[in-house]
Amino acid sequence: MSERPAQGLRERKKARTRALIQKAALRLFREQGYAQTTVEQVAEAAEVAPSTVFRYFPTKEDLVLVDQFPPFLEALRAVPAGVGPVQAVRAAMRAVNDAQTREEIADGMEREMLMLTVPELWAAGLENVTGVLGTLREELAAREGRSVDDPEIRNVTGAVTGVMVALWFEWTRNPAMDGPAELDKALAHLEAGLPL
Repeated sequence: MSERPAQGLRERKKARTRALIQKAALRLFREQGYAQTTVEQVAEAAEVAPSTVFRYFPTKEDLVLVDQFPPFLEALRAVPAGVGPVQAVRAAMRAVNDAQTREEIADGMEREMLMLTVPELWAAGLENVTGVLGTLREELAAREGRSVDDPEIRNVTGAVTGVMVALWFEWTRNPAMDGPAELDKALAHLEAGLPL
């Protein structure tokens, strides 16, 4: 896979600010609850203006629903043509997981827990998953040179997504498990045809 070009100073500063805001939000959500935390409190904890919070996260829900999909899509597009769809998704997930620190994985797990346990986030979480499903379907169709309406593309996308969602639920019930390693095993099982 190709390496990403180095980010400029401005991009690194934006990424740091974004991470700082989100880290402050997650801490406050953990300490006082999602519903009880205001954007103003998040801004104060992150030592930025409320308008800065909204610049990076247009809604309060967005503080939890970080879009981790672009790095995955970038990694998926870097997988050579001719690699099967499940194997390509597995390689892309491995690349994304390998690039994350333990802290980033833990923060991601905390966001996942919030999405499943905070009723105010359920609709936004479902909308997020639906968007990811559609984008993944489009990407797999493009990789295979097929229509997005192709039933086999729908089936592969549904199978991959089903395995990921099942693992996501399992991981939120058992946060001590090694989610990235289990995801790799689950996708390998799918790739092998789901033998029992």
